[in-house]
Amino acid sequence: MARRSNEQPLGEVIRELLSSYRLEGKLNQARIIEAWPDVTGTMITNHTKDLYIKGSKLFVKLDSPALKNELAYSKGQIIDSLNGIVGGKIITDIVFN
Repeated sequence: MARRSNEQPLGEVIRELLSSYRLEGKLNQARIIEAWPDVTGTMITNHTKDLYIKGSKLFVKLDSPALKNELAYSKGQIIDSLNGIVGGKIITDIVFN
């Protein structure tokens, strides 16, 4: 009698584990925060003082009112780039403070 293989790719096992412990959302949020410098660049990152996610909103505290105004026009593009990195619609809005 042939023995049935119980092998699974490690990535699949990790995804199942994260899903069963409901940690997938937190991991995606951490990925988005980690990707902020790559998406926005050095200049914007240097003016970013705080960054956190509440629900599906990304809150960004900036030290420049002019930059806050400028980024408001690029909000949709930034959301698309960040969501593209995690492969899902995690962020639906960005609030610049």
